[in-house]
Amino acid sequence: MATIPGFSYIQSNESVIQQLIALPFPTDADLFETAEHCAALVSVLVETDDAAIFTALCERLHHGLRQLRELCNAELPPYLVAQLIVGEKVTSCVPECWQETALQVDYALALTQALLAGTLPPGVAKELTGLLHDMVWLLAEFVKEPYITAH
Repeated sequence: MATIPGFSYIQSNESVIQQLIALPFPTDADLFETAEHCAALVSVLVETDDAAIFTALCERLHHGLRQLRELCNAELPPYLVAQLIVGEKVTSCVPECWQETALQVDYALALTQALLAGTLPPGVAKELTGLLHDMVWLLAEFVKEPYITAH
């Protein structure tokens, strides 16, 4: 996993959680960095049982996913384009029907909003949190998959 600017890995779980909640998303973060930050948030989210921390992490994740959604429509900087040029054929981590990044982000946003509403039965919320975790991790991997054909 890539390092998140301003984030330090401390042994205490509480410290990690507090850093993730307090650490602002850099406004200049690129697609890869934003996806990695979202993956870090959802990794802690899926492990928490504290309602207040869960809500705070969900709110941060929602913010990050909105930022990621905006980046889906932005032009990629040259250094990311260079990383996304297809060399050897790789098998995608997502099915053919999910090959659009914006669609995946929209799905993750919808799951996050459903969890933030706080109206789901506990068992359903737990399962949807697991689904959200898996979707965000797949998304973080998918955005880094080479797909641009070199001319």
